[in-house]
Amino acid sequence: MANFIRGVKGATTATSNSPEDILEATEDLMLELIKCNNIEEKDVASVQFTTTKDLNAEFPAVVAREKIKWNNVPLMCSHEFDKPEALEKCIRILILWNTEKSQEDIIHLYTKKAKVLRPDISNKNK
Repeated sequence: MANFIRGVKGATTATSNSPEDILEATEDLMLELIKCNNIEEKDVASVQFTTTKDLNAEFPAVVAREKIKWNNVPLMCSHEFDKPEALEKCIRILILWNTEKSQEDIIHLYTKKAKVLRPDISNKNK
């Protein structure tokens, strides 16, 4: 079977705008995405992290670099569009990696308050 570049996405929320809370929420989601999809660093093309504008105390990419030790993976952080009344303190992750899995076999995760963003996925992956 051939490898394709696929995306796995997830979102979660931090308790507060502190470095500790941002890193903890990011690490929990990253580790779960990696585990559920059997992602290995050697297959990862890049990772995009976004936060809502109310989270700026730390870069979520610090988790991938310092905790997970993905030292050879390109990482990028940015802010989400600042839509009024959008979910607050939200961290989103998009991992692009080479895999034999079909798009339908990939497990996307929405945790904590971010479950409201994709209830169809949140309920499917319990």
